[in-house]
Amino acid sequence: QLQASGGGLVQAGGSLRLSCAASGRTFSTYAVGWFRQAPGKEREFVATISRSGGSTYYADSVKGRFTTSRDNVKNTAFLQMNSLKPEDTAVYYCAASTYYAISYYYADRYKYDYWGQGTQVTVSS
Repeated sequence: QLQASGGGLVQAGGSLRLSCAASGRTFSTYAVGWFRQAPGKEREFVATISRSGGSTYYADSVKGRFTTSRDNVKNTAFLQMNSLKPEDTAVYYCAASTYYAISYYYADRYKYDYWGQGTQVTVSS
């Protein structure tokens, strides 16, 4: 089970840190992805971190502004979001993947087995 938290309302240029807490499974056995969905739009890939945390992948739209990390002892993944823009407004979801080739398919939401409930991020201009 995954629980995303940390969303909120922030002004453009501000920062937020999302957390994704896992329970019930061995956290280090799966990659963790972050996706977001704005009203009327498809759910889109944001970032993924590998099982060990040694590899990270980002959407071009957030590269250089967002950073994902994880703490396998605390069973938690993080998404640090800096220099936020109004277009970053969305519900953010974390997801876990056991797919062996996730390093090739990290942006494919159908390769993720478990999803958190989502947390709202609103960036005002």
